[in-house]
Amino acid sequence: PQAGLSQRARALRPMPGPAEMMGAFVPGVPALDHFPLTLWRRMLERAWRALTVEQLNYGDPAGEPQLREAIADHLRAARGVVCEAAQVFITDGTQSSLDLCVRALADVGDTIWIENPGYGGALASARAASLNVAGIEVDDDGIAPAAADWLLRPPRLVYTTPSHQYPVGSVLSLRRRMALIAAAREAGALIIEDDYDSEFRHDGAPLSAMQGLAPDAPVVYLGTFSKTMFPSLRIGFVVVPPWLADDFARMRAQSSARGRVAEQLALAEFLRSGQFALHLRRMRRLYRQRRDALVAALERHLGSVATVHGGSAGMHLALRFARADLDDHAISAQALEHGIVAEALSGKDTQGTSGWKGLMLGYAQVPAEQMEGLVKQLAAILHLAAFAANRSGRH
Repeated sequence: PQAGLSQRARALRPMPGPAEMMGAFVPGVPALDHFPLTLWRRMLERAWRALTVEQLNYGDPAGEPQLREAIADHLRAARGVVCEAAQVFITDGTQSSLDLCVRALADVGDTIWIENPGYGGALASARAASLNVAGIEVDDDGIAPAAADWLLRPPRLVYTTPSHQYPVGSVLSLRRRMALIAAAREAGALIIEDDYDSEFRHDGAPLSAMQGLAPDAPVVYLGTFSKTMFPSLRIGFVVVPPWLADDFARMRAQSSARGRVAEQLALAEFLRSGQFALHLRRMRRLYRQRRDALVAALERHLGSVATVHGGSAGMHLALRFARADLDDHAISAQALEHGIVAEALSGKDTQGTSGWKGLMLGYAQVPAEQMEGLVKQLAAILHLAAFAANRSGRH
């Protein structure tokens, strides 16, 4: 027989193609036309001009020291993260960070908790590392493990997106954050805090990162610049607890790709100069306007058949169907035929069924004035599906 893919690889979920990665309502893609590209080019040019011959060689496996320092400073000021530059390790983005963490921090057969519904990238990393995946249900306050979960399927790792849960948009409450930290410490588990969408809080005061809420919290913190700047930058980072920093550095010295020095130095300048903070302030205003326009249109045209979840932060929200008999996959496919990318919530299940039926709507790259027309198209599809379900139920 011919050699083929492993069972792990065959089990991976299909990923959207290039045509599905732009337009309304693709989640996770920022307003790329509002990025200060001219300024970024100047910083890149300065970085290249200042580069020495020695810096053309393989770079520091942990990342350029200037960037690690700049990220540590930013996280302390903006997210309440307690860290030094020695705890910061540069990666190629969140997926790269996840692959690194599940291999470095767990052994084959160990249990990882992943939110249900949850991020497919975390599920793919866990399966590729041959971990045992336990889906933990999510409600309006975020991940909600029961006492029985800690007793019957204790985790080695707990993956969570507390700032803006992917995909339903819940914000993990402070009470839940503290309880999760305490329970993880008691169980000898590590929490992987993917601080997804943390920079974009639209309503209420922002909650600090879990990592800084308790002394020596058993938290590995993940961040990326794909959402705050642009996806093709491919720079993310991992912040490990201080007791893991030396071991992590030794491991990275043997396994990491070393390069892209100029991009890292330009990003360090972008952070240090205050331009990153300025860009974030502009994007917060823009995304809040776009969020408001989308929510208003959804309430006007779909308020009778669906409810909005997770609009208080981030770059996407969840539209949850009031009826469990509506097929969100079919509705998503019909929307795609009209050029609307509205991912099905049930497709984000990590184990069994989560009970979430609906659509995931990213609004960051959709102008506010287009929301009304797009939602009208979506409403027509959804109301037609509800009508068909009614007729089928009567028969």
